[in-house]
Amino acid sequence: MWATSLWRVLVLLPPSEGKATGGDGPPLDLDSLSFPALTKTRAHVVTHLVRAARRQRTALQKALQLSDGQSAELDKDRELRVAPTLPALQLYTGIVYDNLSYATLPAKARRAADDSLVVASALFGLLRPTDRVPPYRLSAATTVPGLGGLAPVWRPALEKELARHDFVVDLRSGAYAHLARVPGSVEVRVLRDEGGKRTVVSHDNKWTKGQLARQLCLHGARSVADVAEIGRSVSDGIEVVGDRVDLLLHGLASAR
Repeated sequence: MWATSLWRVLVLLPPSEGKATGGDGPPLDLDSLSFPALTKTRAHVVTHLVRAARRQRTALQKALQLSDGQSAELDKDRELRVAPTLPALQLYTGIVYDNLSYATLPAKARRAADDSLVVASALFGLLRPTDRVPPYRLSAATTVPGLGGLAPVWRPALEKELARHDFVVDLRSGAYAHLARVPGSVEVRVLRDEGGKRTVVSHDNKWTKGQLARQLCLHGARSVADVAEIGRSVSDGIEVVGDRVDLLLHGLASAR
């Protein structure tokens, strides 16, 4: 399904709070990142986050909801411009990325991943797998001292960029979806279905979306029906409502 290279497909991944350290790449170069139309907004957010980490540490610590024992996380934001970098899909860790297992994809699927996977980032907007960035601490719901909420900052640039793509599979959740609307995208939800009662369970959501992202890299998709068909392999049931695909689980995702 990936055969037509001019068909502009994006799979929007949620970021992770957990991030790897120990990068050995050169310092952050915003001009080197994918989606150059976002460079100006990226620079604006980076400038304010670095400034807050240096001059308003207490306020930023509160905004990031960090305990005193986590205050060293602020140093990541203070050193954003000089810290070593690593590729985005090495930076982000956790359940989604463990199940995506980008490093183990076959060569063809890895190329598809590099062309289609995009991490939705509160700091950088959109990142492709090989974009090099440093570790940082920032979530989409954060009100950055001196900058304010991130949705008004990001929405104009992100929505314009995302509108350029023919087909978007949206695996974001919560505040990250609030950063930019994507009309016509395929929204994917993961729901635990127990006796007709449906709930969102964080672990199952992340586990299943990581598995789905991997299958999308392996097989590709160009329609809601394609996403639903691939979703059958990572869930116990499927419901399609317009452009939304609900993946239903009857038990633990990890038990599948």
